[in-house]
Amino acid sequence: MTQYLPWWVGLCLLAALAWVVTIAWAGPMGVGPGTMGLSLSGFLVVWVVMMAAMMFPSVAPMAIIWIRSVAARPTRRERVAGVTSFLAGYLLAWAAFGVVVFVLLRGADRLVMEAPDVARWTGAAIFAVAGIYQLTPLKGGCLRHCRTPIGSLIHYASYSGRARDLRVGVHHGAYCVGCCWGLMIVLVAVGAMNIPAMVALAGVIFIEKVWRHGAGFSKAVGVALLVLAALVPFVDALLPGLHAAPMM
Repeated sequence: MTQYLPWWVGLCLLAALAWVVTIAWAGPMGVGPGTMGLSLSGFLVVWVVMMAAMMFPSVAPMAIIWIRSVAARPTRRERVAGVTSFLAGYLLAWAAFGVVVFVLLRGADRLVMEAPDVARWTGAAIFAVAGIYQLTPLKGGCLRHCRTPIGSLIHYASYSGRARDLRVGVHHGAYCVGCCWGLMIVLVAVGAMNIPAMVALAGVIFIEKVWRHGAGFSKAVGVALLVLAALVPFVDALLPGLHAAPMM
């Protein structure tokens, strides 16, 4: 296993670097509603860096398994290229979901300006949807894929061609989106650049994917989100992403 330690360290360093960049960007942007004036392309750059920060620690088990499969390639350059393509495909899946999040954030921004009372109840609905999804069989199925990815290698063995590693990354990333999209839409309610919320969500995702009791933990998180859904209409501090930013 020691030969895989550099890959673990490398993923952790990439995640740490992504956190540094995300925190640096969050400072001037602040926590507020909507896309903070970013265009779609600008938002997707920020979003992909955020996903690298939040998701790389939890994707490590699959990355290590894939590293084992590519380790048979004769040169270090080929092994690095294979893992890089896998991670690029993984982030591509999250970038596609980022387009959906961008649309939701644009809608939230407009809602805050035109119907702040509706925005409050929209926040409750977001937490409720996230909580309910945590309890569904679909969430459970996607989580099982992420928790025990070794079974996927049988499916991936049928992949061929130059884009094989990229396709594997996209496929695994799609399951990861299916597992975590409910948690990620909470950022629409609490602010897309809310660093404490991002850290909390990243922690939840990591625990439910790698802890042996992760499936039960995931359901407990769903119940907690439903409790928050009942509270957020009456506690403004829980919805910084659905309230107008204070004037300076």
